[in-house]
Amino acid sequence: MPKVTAPRVSARERLLAAADELFYREGVQTVGIDRIIEHAGVAKASLYNTFGSKEELVRAYLESRHAGTSERVNRTLTRFRTPQERLLGVFDAQGELFTDPGFNGCAFVTASAEAAHGSSVEGAADQYRAWVRELFTGLAEEAGVADPDGLARQLQLLYDGAGLSARMDRDPSAATTARAAAAAILDAAPRAGHGDQRRGSGRGGAGGGQVSGRLRPERTAQTNAAAASTATVTES
Repeated sequence: MPKVTAPRVSARERLLAAADELFYREGVQTVGIDRIIEHAGVAKASLYNTFGSKEELVRAYLESRHAGTSERVNRTLTRFRTPQERLLGVFDAQGELFTDPGFNGCAFVTASAEAAHGSSVEGAADQYRAWVRELFTGLAEEAGVADPDGLARQLQLLYDGAGLSARMDRDPSAATTARAAAAAILDAAPRAGHGDQRRGSGRGGAGGGQVSGRLRPERTAQTNAAAASTATVTES
């Protein structure tokens, strides 16, 4: 039988794999170029020929993390049918990350905290942040929310808080708590074109609508008039 050879891994892939492991586990500033090169098993010239500088390697590492997060979220959301379920499913995808034994917090928070203002590292972190906000905004629009931008901001705060709690409190269940809070916020959010109407995301299913307990003045007057008319007929 012919000998099967493993596919050759490029220097770029080896460098990114080493950066992903070491940067995420130990920090961007703690890990020097020499350790990355040694861990990747490549020549120093390969790093500079491929990325040009350590800063650009860090940027590429963050972009790779961004792509991995996007893939995981999109894969998770295929399990859900309704827009409301998909919106909340983002927190399910986040929870999968929290249960990983190697979870060490948000790579973008850590890297940007050590980056210079205006650097390409900060730019990569900003792009990731914008993607998260756009993800929530798009899902909120699909769910028919009247103010998708406002809801997206609230949900991103929950998303950020869950990540911080999972890391600092060593609490993988933070995503479940954040999901429950997101369901309550979504349930209370006004729907586009329906005034104060609510659509229950956590109860009543996709079609289970609720109406705010506050009645408009004209509706109150109509209700009182109807009640008075009924009382007149009954007494006669």
